[in-house]
Amino acid sequence: MAKRSHRVTLIPGDGIGPEVTEAAVRVVEATGVPIEWEPVEAGADVIVKYGTAVPEGVLQSIRKNGVALKGPIGTPIGEGFRSANVELRQALDLYACVRPVKNIPGVETRFDGVDLILVRENTEDLYSGLEHRVAPGVVESLKIISERACLRIGRYAFELARREGRREVAAVHKANIMKLSDGLFLECIRRVARGFPELRYREVIVDNCAMQLVRDPGQFDVLVLENLYGDILSDLSAGLVGGLGVVPGANFGEDVAVFEAVHGSAPDIAGRRVANPAALILSASWMLAHLGHRDAAVAVERAVHDAFRDPVNRPRDLGGEASTDQVADAIASRL
Repeated sequence: MAKRSHRVTLIPGDGIGPEVTEAAVRVVEATGVPIEWEPVEAGADVIVKYGTAVPEGVLQSIRKNGVALKGPIGTPIGEGFRSANVELRQALDLYACVRPVKNIPGVETRFDGVDLILVRENTEDLYSGLEHRVAPGVVESLKIISERACLRIGRYAFELARREGRREVAAVHKANIMKLSDGLFLECIRRVARGFPELRYREVIVDNCAMQLVRDPGQFDVLVLENLYGDILSDLSAGLVGGLGVVPGANFGEDVAVFEAVHGSAPDIAGRRVANPAALILSASWMLAHLGHRDAAVAVERAVHDAFRDPVNRPRDLGGEASTDQVADAIASRL
């Protein structure tokens, strides 16, 4: 009997996005898992055509298929269109951004044994984008924290920790200063924690957490964070294991999931085919597990690790000279 095919929305993105997406698709196809890709356009390059970086057709495709694989999408700094990533997360209510961070064999870093998961609330906080000018030279940005969102992300973090056999959940906050907003976040996480007595629970002030991560990351297991803190500390954590080029990411809602590369679109190297595709390949591996193909997912992760043990297969961000295509070929050939 033929395996059932999965229809997956494919968003190549901007800059290096199409290159690393092509590499990820090649590796997924090497697993033999039947995927029917549905390519859609999103990002800066489509604004002239559609008037928005995230056309309605993109949202409809993801809602219909339930799963998407997304390359990086660039966002202008301080001007221009609203972040397409934020727009996707809010429009689809992708409330949980999950970033697993662990060492890759053969990739030398300052620390060994890093294996932590960051669970970031994805729909509110300062990323709600509620900003306005109150007077010349004065801008106000609103930090939105709700009980509903905090309880929801808290439950997701604890359920993930239980499911993955983790030992501890740490809530990251700044409630010593923002006593109402971050105070509500902590109050909600504490309520959730009482329902998971087998898991240790602790609270860490965000600036102390940043210092502790670069001193002794092995002390952390699962971190649950508000949106802004999660964005900052997930990138910091990626730096502990080799950078954003080797860390997968996913955004989960009640009915849909978007697996993505967490790095930027790197327009300065677009078209040169020197970008590291490993982050999106590992995200695609996670997508395969989500679709029920755990054996294929494990095989892809092992192939990435095995390929990077050989210096000839390492791209520039890992100290080598391998091209995007060479990395993809090395991984796919091991499947």
